[in-house]
Amino acid sequence: MITLEQLLESREARAAKQRELLGSFPSAALICLTVQLPGSEKRNPTSLAIARAALEAIREEFPERLVDEEKDLETGYEGYFVVPSASLGKAGGIREEAKRRACRIEDTHPLGRLMDIDVIGPDGPLSRASIGLPERRCLLCDKPARVCMRARSHTTEELLDKIQQLVSKYI
Repeated sequence: MITLEQLLESREARAAKQRELLGSFPSAALICLTVQLPGSEKRNPTSLAIARAALEAIREEFPERLVDEEKDLETGYEGYFVVPSASLGKAGGIREEAKRRACRIEDTHPLGRLMDIDVIGPDGPLSRASIGLPERRCLLCDKPARVCMRARSHTTEELLDKIQQLVSKYI
């Protein structure tokens, strides 16, 4: 189990890594993967199965990568990918094109609902709304996921049970 302090330190380290990669590759698209897993245990066989599936999907969708780095941490799995602009099309919309492809993985992969594939720009992560897509839905009901998260509409156990069902069906 991880503590809140560990989780906050991990988020800060992830943001620092993102700033470093954005500074090193300003004209490329930065993709950051994390696994959506509620509760205080972030590293287990379930999260690893989700991470492996996500890595495979990202590498297939973005075959050209300047950076391909994985971090298997107690605070959760992380992946960093820098995709050259030439492999994404027009220079003006490379991050938007990367976001469209990332959302396609999240929306169509059997475990996509459990993946958080962010495309990071100088001003932070691009939103689904910025490319005309609706926000993500809750795993257990049809409400927007952020609404259920804020209201704590579902227990951690309910969510983990659903996640385990999805992973078991996938494997």
